Amino acid sequence: MSVRKIVTLGNKTLRKISKPVVDFDQSLFELLDDMKTTMLEKRGVGISAVQVGVLRRAIVIQLDDDEFLEIINPEIIKTRGKVNESEGCLSVPGFYCDVERPKYVKISAYNRNGEPFVFEAKDYIARCVCHEIDHLNGVLFVDLTDEGRAYKLEHEVN
Repeated sequence: MSVRKIVTLGNKTLRKISKPVVDFDQSLFELLDDMKTTMLEKRGVGISAVQVGVLRRAIVIQLDDDEFLEIINPEIIKTRGKVNESEGCLSVPGFYCDVERPKYVKISAYNRNGEPFVFEAKDYIARCVCHEIDHLNGVLFVDLTDEGRAYKLEHEVN
């Protein structure tokens, strides 16, 4: 497992829509393992493949100290409620701002072996899931608030 370089604000890769994973093979396993290692090394709690420069719909989220959720090709089925809390991002180091997200989210996805599953989350984990799915669609948390958009204008290279 390798630590990969994090793609940061200003890199056009972050603005692209990630493609679905079609091959559930060794290269996917290595990507997921590297994403987990990178996330832990950089002290994140979630990471999407695009953040390590790979345009595939893959996410890793840390649920507990020793429990991780791998999400492949996620689709949001349902959301409920709203909560406005602070967010940060490995791709936007050192900047935090309040972002409104669903309090609850239900997704369908696949695990690393291509097996479908449904996952429900609330509060902090729901926020993480939504944040990482946004990455797969070329959206950063700085796009979602006036404060974030101002920061982006100062720091993003067009």
